[in-house]
Amino acid sequence: MKKITIAIDGFSSTGKSTLAKSLAKSLGYVYIDTGAMYRAVTLFAMRKGFISDKGFDQEKLIESLDQIQLHFEYNPEKGFAEIYLNNENVEQVIRSLEVSGFVSVIAAVSEVRKKLVEQQQNFGNTKGVVMDGRDIGTVVFPNAELKIFMSASAQIRAQRRFDELKDSSPNITYQQVYQNVVQRDAIDSSREDSPLIKAQDAIEVDNSQMSIEDQFELITGLVRQRQLEQ
Repeated sequence: MKKITIAIDGFSSTGKSTLAKSLAKSLGYVYIDTGAMYRAVTLFAMRKGFISDKGFDQEKLIESLDQIQLHFEYNPEKGFAEIYLNNENVEQVIRSLEVSGFVSVIAAVSEVRKKLVEQQQNFGNTKGVVMDGRDIGTVVFPNAELKIFMSASAQIRAQRRFDELKDSSPNITYQQVYQNVVQRDAIDSSREDSPLIKAQDAIEVDNSQMSIEDQFELITGLVRQRQLEQ
């Protein structure tokens, strides 16, 4: 069947990456985790002292963007490509709640978005790509053959995220995670540059009460339908 471009957007902690990885593996497509790219830039800014609880020096980050090199390398043991920041594998460290607390602020910077969107579009120059993020169907790939917009209640998303973090970060509380989810929703949806919105031709999937298997089956069916239409 003809290869297509699949754009998956939606709120934080809706399982976009998990679904996108499974789809890419099943279809033999390339998977690009755009959220990991923004998290890696956030980690860079934190390490440089550009952003912390004390404030954010946006100009210093912008001036330092040419120091940031990002690439993905496929990990056969995990079955997906991991992100590297200046040749360091940061796939795990970028998942911390601390990084989560700053990533929406970093992602709202126009210069950061411009740099990363250009890279994302280059990654997807050929068909057979699954990409997830906040503005894939609206900005990065507005002509994608299949656009999915994923949602779920803030409470359920916070519980999912808390369950992921509680073993590695035993001091984290559900309330902290819930507040982070709500804060990220507000920033992502209200930023001036490429806010989180559902593309007009995107199919919305509320997975509040859906299992991973149910989601995969639903989206796979949509992919087959789009492939037949090409």
